[in-house]
Amino acid sequence: MKRAILTICVALVVAATAFAKEKKLVTTCFNTDIHCDKCKEKIMNNIPVLGKGIEDVTVDVPSKVVCVTFNSAKTDNQRIIDGLGALRVKATIQENDVPQNK
Repeated sequence: MKRAILTICVALVVAATAFAKEKKLVTTCFNTDIHCDKCKEKIMNNIPVLGKGIEDVTVDVPSKVVCVTFNSAKTDNQRIIDGLGALRVKATIQENDVPQNK
């Protein structure tokens, strides 16, 4: 009986761990106040400041848009905005991205 309970507990822990590690990737684009290639370099050289779970960052200087693909289990839009703020980049979520990031 004890062995059966122990086996079930181990199976539950393994299943919970596998479920928790599942990546939930989200891409959000932010309107920013960047204006030059140095701004782009500042962001690209400091990606860890944006938060944990960042998978990809693209910076388009002419349109002043920064798109971030991230694991939503590790970070969220507000943390990324705060991270950009730490780099002295003002950012807001593009309106057309709001519905996909609930």
